[in-house]
Amino acid sequence: MSNKAIVVIDMLNDFVTGSLKCDRAQRIILPLHKLLESARSKGVPVIYSNDCHYPGIDNELKLWGEHAIKGTEGAEVIRELKPQKDDFIIPKRRYSGFFQTDLHLLLRELGVDALIMTGLHANMCVRHTAADAFSWGFKIIVPTDGTEAFTEEDHQGGLAYLKQVYGAEIKTVDDIIKDF
Repeated sequence: MSNKAIVVIDMLNDFVTGSLKCDRAQRIILPLHKLLESARSKGVPVIYSNDCHYPGIDNELKLWGEHAIKGTEGAEVIRELKPQKDDFIIPKRRYSGFFQTDLHLLLRELGVDALIMTGLHANMCVRHTAADAFSWGFKIIVPTDGTEAFTEEDHQGGLAYLKQVYGAEIKTVDDIIKDF
């Protein structure tokens, strides 16, 4: 049996309703809420990996415009998935939640060896975080109804890539909850 943690990637105001709004994000809020509540009740750590940029500096801003600027409402987790007292919040300035953050150290200290990767976008930030997770030797689990992207093609392509390249287990939220 593996020691799992949930990683919630970029479920932020700017990505769900703001400057980089993904309309499709709405469909994963309820499944994610269910997953997070179940995880917390079973003692599974919940970790938020959140874009948090310095205005006018970070490389991503050149491609995507101003979004998730440190200290703004846009950089906060949506209220429906608000972090709880025992959750962890790891800010990131690049696509990967591991790049220049203490995510790896936290996971090792928690004894985690499997990551349930959720949030936005399956083909970008989830993908890049999964790449680093794979490189560090973590098992990767991705819920089809707990990740999204701007388009169905991007979502399905992201999931297929994660499965093919990193051996990710692609499941539903309900199936993941059964494994807790």
